[in-house]
Amino acid sequence: MFTAEIRITSEDAEGIISALSPEAGRELPRTKASVGTEDGAGVIKLSATDASAMRAALNSYLECIRITEDIGKITR
Repeated sequence: MFTAEIRITSEDAEGIISALSPEAGRELPRTKASVGTEDGAGVIKLSATDASAMRAALNSYLECIRITEDIGKITR
């Protein structure tokens, strides 16, 4: 089993976590995700059965974080 944790400490952490919460409920093959907050930071916890599934999940969540941050910059 592979595990990873992404911590988001930007001022947009709460908005990013809010935007990503529906994504965490989506079924992904060989991957489980949880999204929440800890100590004021956004936290995404991933577990996957193999390296390929972990890579795909990390790429997906990191891209979603980037897009959400970009939207935040545009709308300010």
